[in-house]
Amino acid sequence: MRLFIALDLPWEIRQTLAGFAFNLQGARWVPAQNMHVTLRFIGEASRLQAEEIDHALAAIRAPGFPLTLAGAGWFEKGGRVTSLWIGVDRNPALLHLQSKIETALRRIGLPPERRRYAPHVTLARMDLPVGPRFAEFVQSHNLYRSPPIEVGHMTLFSSHLSDDHPAYTAEVEYELGTAPVP
Repeated sequence: MRLFIALDLPWEIRQTLAGFAFNLQGARWVPAQNMHVTLRFIGEASRLQAEEIDHALAAIRAPGFPLTLAGAGWFEKGGRVTSLWIGVDRNPALLHLQSKIETALRRIGLPPERRRYAPHVTLARMDLPVGPRFAEFVQSHNLYRSPPIEVGHMTLFSSHLSDDHPAYTAEVEYELGTAPVP
């Protein structure tokens, strides 16, 4: 199983973001149903590992919080754009949750995430040289702000690769709330 942990987005927000797609040769636009904010990519996991991951995530206690999507940008590697994205406003509660997830997964033996956490929603994947069309996209969407999104749970997803786009299946939802009083 190929797994990742993410925050779902309301359908209206997904539809708005999907509407940002424009004619950019070589861009593979993410369909609205696949848009999310990744908390941690896990990758391939055996059934036993998946059970351990489930138990580790179920033990996490963190409060729910509001989240706002804001701004636009791209990731690049070696002078080539790898993805266009919409960002997430600075959010200490989100960073705290992501840190708890990372700690829980490391405790069960998963290797640490090598990249610094940069919360975002991927709009398109590609492998194109950096050019003026990317700067135009970012300039035209940099002032975007979603309405506040109430985050009440995180979801463990499985990903099934196909020729078009991967299919994501919500395997388990983990409710967020206040930590139980001892």
